[in-house]
Amino acid sequence: MNGPSRALAAMPGIETAQGLEARTGSRESQRNRPREVQVRGTAEARCPADRASVRVGVGSSKESVGEVSNSVSRRLEYILQALRQHDVGDEDASVRKFLHRDADLYRMDAEVMVTFSDFEKMERVGSILLEKLDRSVCVGTPHFYHSAECLSQMRQRACVSAFENAQQKASKVSQLLGQSLGSPLLVREEETKEWRNEEEEEGEDGGGRGHIPQIPTVTASSQVSVSFSLRDRSRKKL
Repeated sequence: MNGPSRALAAMPGIETAQGLEARTGSRESQRNRPREVQVRGTAEARCPADRASVRVGVGSSKESVGEVSNSVSRRLEYILQALRQHDVGDEDASVRKFLHRDADLYRMDAEVMVTFSDFEKMERVGSILLEKLDRSVCVGTPHFYHSAECLSQMRQRACVSAFENAQQKASKVSQLLGQSLGSPLLVREEETKEWRNEEEEEGEDGGGRGHIPQIPTVTASSQVSVSFSLRDRSRKKL
């Protein structure tokens, strides 16, 4: 979305008009002052979450440590094998085990924390584990989040789009002044904002999607101020 912009043109001999301001001075200073136009541009960029973490848990109670360890280890190996078959790297899966005594039995709980960047793959893996291991496995609800790289790229897109919008406005102003737009002299990002859209999406749905987790979206806005040089069209032809 593009917001309103204000333009300031430094042109000798141009009368003040709406959105433009003329700078007056002596003829000598006007000849020495570089001609320029200053504009502001705004833009927004959106980015859905690109990561999801899922907890996969298994547990067992047996009379001996060896029995409970073997029971849990077999299911853990199946879980890890299913992840490898779906090209989930070891760096994206971490395993933790907890062994304790529960009355006359030994209890072992284990969890695998998995990070997915492919959400369709995440759904396939979850379905396979629930189908094969049934009630002996617990596949948690995905927690969606944004990686640092995703947020950085979104902010860059917003800033670049704001600059492009400012450049388009400056080009139109230069045409009105009978000039040619030159290179940028100064680019300054004046304001940035970010907000999450997760609550808006859930509110619009009204809760009709049940327990299906929604993928949150972050929006970034950027406002830049840019000064461009102006050139006489006659000089450009020469």
